Amino acid sequence: MIGWIIYSENETEIVSERHEVNRFLEEAEAKGIQLRVLTPEQIDLFVTSQNRKSILVCGETTKLPDFVLPRMGAGTTYFALAVIRHLERLGVPCINSSHPIEIVKDKLYTQQILAENNFPVPKTMLAKFPINVDLIEKNIGFPAVIKTLYGTQGKGVFLSNTKKSFKDLMQLVEITNSKVNIIIQEFIKDSYGRDLRVLVVGGRAIACMERTAPEDEFKANFSNGGSVKKYELTPEIEWLATEACKITGLEIGGVDLLFDGEHYKICEINSAPGFKGIESCCDINVAQEIFEYLKIRFGIFE
Repeated sequence: MIGWIIYSENETEIVSERHEVNRFLEEAEAKGIQLRVLTPEQIDLFVTSQNRKSILVCGETTKLPDFVLPRMGAGTTYFALAVIRHLERLGVPCINSSHPIEIVKDKLYTQQILAENNFPVPKTMLAKFPINVDLIEKNIGFPAVIKTLYGTQGKGVFLSNTKKSFKDLMQLVEITNSKVNIIIQEFIKDSYGRDLRVLVVGGRAIACMERTAPEDEFKANFSNGGSVKKYELTPEIEWLATEACKITGLEIGGVDLLFDGEHYKICEINSAPGFKGIESCCDINVAQEIFEYLKIRFGIFE
């Protein structure tokens, strides 16, 4: 069997996700799967009725794979998305497919879909310049969390503790690029410096970890130096994670939950979740779980 991973290193990554790619390669070799790692730039596509000749790899006609694992997540470019869509239309199963990747890449759109379906989410507002700070104070309050629409590994996430610090930051953003799209989000105090990451594969929550930020930090991402430990998968956590993936269409997803009293709010969802942290604290082989899911889902490894 032949599979492709669509992946590209990003110079803005805090920690390279090459670890996950290598884990897939190890498990594929053990299972006798020919797994090839390709960057979007290695692929050329053509819109033509000659479907099997409509995609080239390194300038050459290539046998289509039996499956594709896109691993670019929030860093998925328009070109990469076009490649995934093209492969889908040639009948190649892409896990995840293009539409869910596009949905969860946009943090505001994700929150809109979740809220529409009555999932618990932090109050979120799309910023527009000039910022009405009094409006933010009245409807969101301070501290407030500021996020770029697209980002991963905690990049582009800031905490403004006071009205003044928020105003200063917004002035800086406006001067730098008044057309940038950012969201302003309610600060969930119970989750300061900690959150949960739940890994979902094929509609099943397979592992959960608690992430704790380094001292005096509020972002708990493992890639930012946060510590991790296994966390019990309660019925509430499992339902929130699996249903969030279901409603956004993800077959593989990393769902981030915020502590909110005795319950949780959904912070965001990732279409290509890293799993180095979760494998380090949970007794699980994520790459193997994903290949086993593909076997069940498509029957392609029989």
